Amino acid sequence: MENLDTAVLRTLRDWRLAGQQALLVTVVRTWGSSPRPVGSIMALCEDGSVAGSVSGGCIEDDLIARYARPGAADALPHSSAPQFAKYGVSADEAHRFGLPCGGTLELLYEFDPDATSLAELVANLDAGRLMRRQVRLADGHVTLAPADARAELSVDDTQLTNTFGPEYRMLIIGAGQMSEYLATMALFSGFAVTVCDPREEYRGGWSVPGVHLATDMPDDVVTAFKPDKRSCVIALTHDPKLDDLALLEALGSPAFYIGALGSRRNNGARRQRLIEHFGQTEDSLQKLRGPVGIYIGSKTPPEIAVSVMAEVLAVKNGVALPREMDVAHVKSTQGATAGASACVVG
Repeated sequence: MENLDTAVLRTLRDWRLAGQQALLVTVVRTWGSSPRPVGSIMALCEDGSVAGSVSGGCIEDDLIARYARPGAADALPHSSAPQFAKYGVSADEAHRFGLPCGGTLELLYEFDPDATSLAELVANLDAGRLMRRQVRLADGHVTLAPADARAELSVDDTQLTNTFGPEYRMLIIGAGQMSEYLATMALFSGFAVTVCDPREEYRGGWSVPGVHLATDMPDDVVTAFKPDKRSCVIALTHDPKLDDLALLEALGSPAFYIGALGSRRNNGARRQRLIEHFGQTEDSLQKLRGPVGIYIGSKTPPEIAVSVMAEVLAVKNGVALPREMDVAHVKSTQGATAGASACVVG
């Protein structure tokens, strides 16, 4: 499953290439509580089909009624320069459209976005590139350019600027079954995903599209990956020859999350190896997470992947998780009954 924005833009591209009229709607400002953040997008086809969302559903219903149903009151045009609209200005309107108390949002409508520009944007997103899209408000003309870093949506009297593409990157060491579940969740969470495994017998069965598959030794892949503060590195092989050197390389980087799968015993042994044989200290290993994941009682590969992805997103979003959700803490207090196998996390 792909990133939501890319899915919306791909659907919109297909509608426009097929000659159908369509509307691109972007949340450009919010006041108070809002069901969707600034930068959220949805696409609406002339036949009433919808991709994406800008609210909990009520605003979408209103837009369908005004755009896709001939003769509707307060109908939206099918061709025009971009237009702004506000929802939730009054308490009655907020209630009507299901907005939280005091919530107001402002939308920008783009009528019949250019199909060629959409195709170019989607092609760059498919290649894993971060792209800046600028819309001239006077006439809807679109300019695309590569972006070096993610930026918040901005809008002024002349143009709208939004950034699309993978904001974060994930490098997974090991191409096993759980890696497939984790990679899938990372993709639809907006990560660009690389999976590294030099073992042909593991990577030969890889089946997740949209993931870059690397075959070199993991430590070399980490070096080439150049983890930055928007990167995470997760080792899932259980093989010290693959995991340990890769983790060492990652620990020297500003990656926001570095972790390895395993039981408390396995993670303790790993930390001891890194200290005794590679000159690490307890202080230098502070960034190394293990057992990875939050405690949700997970035992199967997909459940463990959910646990790991949840922890990655919490760290990414700056959420301090309570100690009761820490796997090592729970297992130390509950003992062997907390998990059924040495691989269980979460």
